[in-house]
Amino acid sequence: MDRRHPAQRRVLGFLVGTQAVGSIGVGTGITLGALTATTLSGSVAVGGLGATAIAVGAAVLAVPVAAFAGRFGRRRALTAAYGVGAVGGVGCFGATALGSWQLLLLALVAFGGGTAATLAARYAAADLAHPERRAGAMSTVVWATTLGVIAAPNLVAPVAAFGAGGPFLVSAAAFLVAGCGVLLGLRPDPLLAGRVAVVVGDSCCGVGASELPRRHTRAEVWAAIGPNVRLALLGVALCNTAMTGMMSMMPVQMTGGGSTLVVVGIVVSVHVTGMYAASPLFGVLADRIGRVPVLALGAALVVAGAGVCGMASAHDAPQMAIGMIMLGCGWSAGVVAGSALLTESVPAGLRPSTQGLADLVLNVGGALGGLLAGLIMSAWSFTVLGLVVGFAALPLLMACMGTTLRPVAPAPEPPAGDQDVAGTARMSRVSPGRSVAL
Repeated sequence: MDRRHPAQRRVLGFLVGTQAVGSIGVGTGITLGALTATTLSGSVAVGGLGATAIAVGAAVLAVPVAAFAGRFGRRRALTAAYGVGAVGGVGCFGATALGSWQLLLLALVAFGGGTAATLAARYAAADLAHPERRAGAMSTVVWATTLGVIAAPNLVAPVAAFGAGGPFLVSAAAFLVAGCGVLLGLRPDPLLAGRVAVVVGDSCCGVGASELPRRHTRAEVWAAIGPNVRLALLGVALCNTAMTGMMSMMPVQMTGGGSTLVVVGIVVSVHVTGMYAASPLFGVLADRIGRVPVLALGAALVVAGAGVCGMASAHDAPQMAIGMIMLGCGWSAGVVAGSALLTESVPAGLRPSTQGLADLVLNVGGALGGLLAGLIMSAWSFTVLGLVVGFAALPLLMACMGTTLRPVAPAPEPPAGDQDVAGTARMSRVSPGRSVAL
C-alpha cells in the first residue's frame, strides 16, 4: 500500500523543478562572487570575502526564514527567501556597474537568500513524506541542485559578453522564476498540510483545527534539543566546514603548482557531482540502514578525502579529484542523514525553528571553514590544512559510533494532549543507530 500523503508527489515535483532553476542562481554566485570582488578591489583578500558574504547572508536569513515558515508555511517562506536573493542579484549587477566592491559585498549578503531558499527546500520535501522515506525525499531535492550548479558556470561566459554584471541578472531572474514557481505551484503548503494530518499505520486522516500543534515556550524548544538533535547539528556543521575549507583552497593549491584553469574546473565539477548527484544513494541508505550509520559514513569520507587531498602534490590532478569526490560524497551523506535525523527528533511544531538553527550552523560553519582554511594555508601549507580538516571531523565519527553502539532506552510516551507527536509516536520505533521517534 502507498503510504505517502496524497499531495507528496506533486509537492516533490514542484520542489525539484524550482530547486533546479534556483540553483542556477546559486551556482552563478559561487562562480563569480569571489572573482568579481577580486576584480573590483584588486585584492585577493577582499575576493575571499565575496564567497564568505554569500554564506553569511544564508546564515543570517536561515532563522528568519524558518520562523516565517513556522508561522505562514513553507510556500511563503521560500518565496520570500528567493525574493531577497533576487534583490541581491540586482544589487550585485548595480555594484559591478558602479565598480564598488563595498556595495558588491553588501549585495552578496542579500544574494545569500537564494542559498537559504535552496537549503530550506529539502525540509519542505520531508514535511509530507512517510517517516521511512524522509531521507529519500530530502535527497531528491538535493540532487536537483546538480542541474543548476553544473549549468551555471556554462552560462557565465556567454552572458558576460553583455557586461561584467550580466550573470548576476541571470541569477536574479533564476531566483525570481523559482520564487514564482513556489508561490504558484507549491499547493498545498507541505508544512501546513502536514500539521492537519496524523499518520496512523499506513493511512492518513485529517484532524480538526483544535488539534493543531499548540504554541511552545522557549524552554520547550531548548528542551527538545536532545542528543539526536545535537548529533545532527554537529554532523551538518562539521561536514560543511570541512568541505568548504578544502574546496576554497584547492584551486589556489593547484594553480600554484602549475595546473591550468581547465584542469581545476574539471576537479571542481567532479567534486560538485559528488556533493549533489550522489545524494539519492545516501538518502536510500539513510532510510534503510539508519540515519546515524550514514552520518558516520559521511564523517569517514570527509576524514579520508581530506587526507587524500592533503597528501596530493599540487600538480597531481587525479589524486586531488579522488579526494574532492570523497569530500563531496561525505558532505552529501552528512547533510542528508543529519537533516533527516534532526527532522524526526523533534515534535512537528518545533521542526521549523530547529531546522533554521541547523541551516544557521551549517552556513556559519561554511563561512568559518573558508576563513580558517586561508589562514592555515597562509601560515603552513595545504597538507597541514588536510590534516587539520581530517582531525576536526574525527569527533563526529566517534560520536556516531558511540551512538550506534549505545543501548537505546524505549521511547517515552508523548504528553497527553500534544497532538504534534501523539499520532506518529505510536508508529515510531527506536533502534540502535536509527532514531525515527518524533
